Amino acid sequence: MGFNCGIVGLPNVGKSTLFNALTATAAAQAANYPFCTIEPNVGRVAVPDNRLDVLAAIGKSAKIIPTSLEFVDIAGLVRGASKGEGLGNQFLANIREVDAIIHVLRCFEDPDITHVEGPIDPIRDAEIVETELMLADLESLEKRLNTAQKRARGGDKESIAAVTLMEPLVAALQDGKPARTAIPPGQEEAVRRLQLLTSKPVLYVCNVEEASAATGNAFSARVEQRAKAEDARSVIVSAAIEAEVVQLPEADRGEFLEGLGLHDSGLDRVIRAGYGLLGLITYFTVGPKETRAWTITRGTKAPQAAAVIHKDFERGFIACETIAYDDFVAGNGEQGAKEAGKMRIEGKEYVVKDGDVLLFRFNV
Repeated sequence: MGFNCGIVGLPNVGKSTLFNALTATAAAQAANYPFCTIEPNVGRVAVPDNRLDVLAAIGKSAKIIPTSLEFVDIAGLVRGASKGEGLGNQFLANIREVDAIIHVLRCFEDPDITHVEGPIDPIRDAEIVETELMLADLESLEKRLNTAQKRARGGDKESIAAVTLMEPLVAALQDGKPARTAIPPGQEEAVRRLQLLTSKPVLYVCNVEEASAATGNAFSARVEQRAKAEDARSVIVSAAIEAEVVQLPEADRGEFLEGLGLHDSGLDRVIRAGYGLLGLITYFTVGPKETRAWTITRGTKAPQAAAVIHKDFERGFIACETIAYDDFVAGNGEQGAKEAGKMRIEGKEYVVKDGDVLLFRFNV
């Protein structure tokens, strides 16, 4: 099950610096964790989770395998991309394929790095990108809506449903609002199939100068306000610092970050925020061979969670032994949790919770 976040932004905002730092992190992780660079512009990075080390120590596991997230460095966008300006067509095609958007915004002054739009203004930059995405969505949807309306007049049931779905989306886009603000309740999956650019969840990454990495600045404060108003998320990062951090030995990184007033790396925050943005949670399997994290979407039931390990687990699902993470730790493992009455046998309707330690029973 792959989940990916597309990194977008105007030229010279730090987008590629951030991606390069992410992929350098991933390359460094390769010594301990499975990693692959699928293409030059795609990197798969382990999701930081301190619970893995705790569980592995209790389970005396020989190996730790974290869950991962893909990041896609998408060609830079310029004004007019929806009409094919710059690499507009490539940009729009690539962004349709991702699950969520990480929008890098320049929140620092530097006379040596020019900005295509002149003065530094992250809100203006965000609006340029969003406008191009909305224009592309509107052009695509209006054509489909027109076709569906013609068929709906003839009584075609599928077309009638399509019109009901698309009309509020088109109205929102015509009003200058992204499609995600007008998704009819319960129609999230149907809208996802439309592959609209502005229906995807957004994380704003405020790329600040080194001095503002811990607290942000006036630019990032404005972005945070925008994110709250949109029910989106924002993270403060100094891409320049992150590029330095990944060059350091693992043992020296914590001290370096602490010297800058940072408790963890910006990349870790971006990865975790991207994970949360997609509505993902983690469950664990623990044994002497390995402790492993598995990714599922929030609300997934046990058989479908089992399918992430192997489709046979879903097909032959009987039940799953379930221990909450805190109970597993408190009992110092499976046996202690069982003795404390904290191990439950759950069936097909059980909705897996974040942090569950699971053992599936199946028969095929």
